[in-house]
Amino acid sequence: MSKQVIVVGSGNAALCAGIAALEGGADVLMLEKADEALAGGNTKYTAGAMRFAYDGADDLMPLLKDPDDTRLKVTDFGGYTRAKFADDLLMFNGGRPLSPEQEKLIGESLSAMQWLGGHGVKFEPIYSRQSFEKDGRHVFWGGLTLAAENEGVGLFEMERAAFERMGGRIRFEAPVKSLNHEGDRVTGVTLEDGEAIEADAVVLACGGFEANAELRRDWMGGHWDKAKVRGTPMNTGDGMVMARDLGAQTYGLVDGCHATPMDLHMADYGGLDLPAGERKNYRKICYFLGVMVNAEGQRFVDEGENFRNYTYAQFGKAVLDQPGHFAWQIFDAKVQDLLYAEYSFHDAHFVEADTLDGLIEKLDGVDKAGVRETLAAYNASVDESVEFDPTTLDGKGTKGLALPKSNWAQKFDTGPFRAYPVTGGITFTYGGIKVSGTGAVLDDGGAPITGLFAAGEMVGGVFFEGYPGGSGLTSGTVFGRTAGASAAA
Repeated sequence: MSKQVIVVGSGNAALCAGIAALEGGADVLMLEKADEALAGGNTKYTAGAMRFAYDGADDLMPLLKDPDDTRLKVTDFGGYTRAKFADDLLMFNGGRPLSPEQEKLIGESLSAMQWLGGHGVKFEPIYSRQSFEKDGRHVFWGGLTLAAENEGVGLFEMERAAFERMGGRIRFEAPVKSLNHEGDRVTGVTLEDGEAIEADAVVLACGGFEANAELRRDWMGGHWDKAKVRGTPMNTGDGMVMARDLGAQTYGLVDGCHATPMDLHMADYGGLDLPAGERKNYRKICYFLGVMVNAEGQRFVDEGENFRNYTYAQFGKAVLDQPGHFAWQIFDAKVQDLLYAEYSFHDAHFVEADTLDGLIEKLDGVDKAGVRETLAAYNASVDESVEFDPTTLDGKGTKGLALPKSNWAQKFDTGPFRAYPVTGGITFTYGGIKVSGTGAVLDDGGAPITGLFAAGEMVGGVFFEGYPGGSGLTSGTVFGRTAGASAAA
């Protein structure tokens, strides 16, 4: 008789767990508290990009939906080694060594992508956001090359199709209230309506607690209860609470999260109703082409510290920590053509003026004299001897400023000028529970809770003080695949 496996959640990690459990011969029931339209967790809100180690284009070709795309002949993908992936994660570890979870993420990232590809989940090169044209070629930068067609919604749909094709079942509007257990063994779940469902194993893959302002306040502190929520309203910490109630070990940086600068005037949970290509348009991550100033008129980060996919997560927190929890991003006309589509989005909020002084007068909520002083000092400090090049860390920085801009520094001298109001948006939480190498949930003593596994945002120790873009979905795939296979075994 087949093992009975319940997977709680229906996003990328949950679907990967379900597919792996089905591969292992289990009978799999997926329980999702949302209705069908909102199912898929945070996965649907992503751009569908996945970061993984690869040696060169040969590793990418089998993963492509269209290997005959004519652009491929003039594309330089480069490589992204495990060592580089490790360096990129260490950049955000705050001095911590690689965790066992990070080692697993790096080491299994390529095989996890190949595994997805084998189930009909295919990808496209991210020409629009991760490459620049240089000397007639598409040059990729930052180690992030592939995303699912139709972004996160497309990833969800491809994974769901694979799961259902293999015989997996999904019940929508079936919120899990508690874990059932006999002694130290999990035996199933109870739904909010009181229905009990038995299982040999349960995989919790129902997200973090980012959509729960009370838990953000109590567990994270700071200003996180003021953050805009970028993703699903369903990730309210249910799995975390259930696991902790059963003695699961809290693990990782509980007050850490993935964040990003967002349109100040966006609604929470916005974007899922938009077509592909527009779902990320409330995000505002081209700060590296300009500067950001707070209510006091001061810059507060080195906007050119690194490529934006290495900085946006912590810069979202930096914006939220400013007075009033907001900032203005300022650009001049020289970079207008380089700004991502989110800046010309029909619902983007901005002010514009032909002169810099005219723009400053339109900046609500700031010390205008402070902005003038900040921008004057910035303009005077730009190193004009270095050529601007957005395809690389060009070293075109400032000289003499207490807070430098290390790359892509250009004077504000070409109108019209624009400024966009932003705040901090939270995407997913970093703190979670401790799992073993087989995905089993561990208790406070380090022993596995029999029959209970976890994956996705619920796994702590994967990210700490930031993360390189695209790693979250890859983590969900790596740990989901492990948890599902172990649950079936």
